[in-house]
Amino acid sequence: MKHWLMKSEPEAFSIDDLKRKKREAWDGVRNYQARNFMRDSMRPGDKVFFYHSNCAEPGIVGIAEVASDAYPDPSQFDAKSKYFDPTSKREEPRWMLVDVKFVKKLKRTITLDELKGHEALDEMLLLRKGNRLSVMPVAATEWQYILTLE
Repeated sequence: MKHWLMKSEPEAFSIDDLKRKKREAWDGVRNYQARNFMRDSMRPGDKVFFYHSNCAEPGIVGIAEVASDAYPDPSQFDAKSKYFDPTSKREEPRWMLVDVKFVKKLKRTITLDELKGHEALDEMLLLRKGNRLSVMPVAATEWQYILTLE
């Protein structure tokens, strides 16, 4: 089992939305490295930190689980979607997604500033300068350490 962090703007899709829906396709990823993580490495049963980004208090707000293998993101073929990609072909889809399912909402947000204050997390991909990935791996040691912060 691997561990991941997936970012979502809470105005677009929040941990409460996932809790209500129970399972959701993680669509709209348009970064090749993030896509490759989903396509090549994510597997059902992998654990996910659900992270609220681009908000007043960015941070880890919940835990989800990868619920499917990667499959083509249908929004890339929908001309009405903001994620439409006219260069992507159905026989060779460019963009993939996975389904995620709700596990739990944390008792509190573990903020980005708080994460930055822990030396044990210095190598965490999320905390590297200039990193803007919406999907990224989390080391098992980082995962366990962060769970103790709740």
